[in-house]
Amino acid sequence: MNATTNTFNFDHPPADPVAACAQWFEQAKKLPLANPNSMTLSTVGADGQPSSRTVLLRGFDDRGAVFYTNRESRKALALAAHPRAALLFHWDENPIGRQINIEGAVSFTSDAESDAYWLTRPRESQISAWASAQSQPITNRAAMQQAQDAIEAKFVGKSVPRPPHWGGYRVALERVELWQGNEFRSHDRVVYTLAGSGWNIQRLCP
Repeated sequence: MNATTNTFNFDHPPADPVAACAQWFEQAKKLPLANPNSMTLSTVGADGQPSSRTVLLRGFDDRGAVFYTNRESRKALALAAHPRAALLFHWDENPIGRQINIEGAVSFTSDAESDAYWLTRPRESQISAWASAQSQPITNRAAMQQAQDAIEAKFVGKSVPRPPHWGGYRVALERVELWQGNEFRSHDRVVYTLAGSGWNIQRLCP
């Protein structure tokens, strides 16, 4: 790992993890990755079954980590039943070799936030969000294309509004772990656990 990227002091960590996480996200953007903001989202459904999938981080501050999706999808139904989630970021590429784990309660972003992000999406992605009954069975690719064509025809010559079933989720920062990989599994780990208006901080064995 390039020492110039390792500005986090695991022996004397900062009192708050938010700035450190934001810095790591910015450094990850410099990696040769198509989606350095990809993260594994884990949920538990109403039946107690855990599931994971990859989504993209679209916002981060002291309120939490934000992603957007169909609110009728499998993950959305799981979050409706158990509104808590875990996020995992993993950058294994040199010179970083890091992970961030975030766990916390999940809430909707505001309509204004969802609308603002919707407007940044390519029109083709907006059409797909309307056309896809995400996580539901579909006969074949041709059926999916037919649904997309129908939505395109519906909004021809018009802007595509945000579907009522599509919007953002925010995972609160209740537990945040920063992990720095080192040789021979001598990794550095520190965990922040929310305690009132502050944080309990512990260094962990690798």
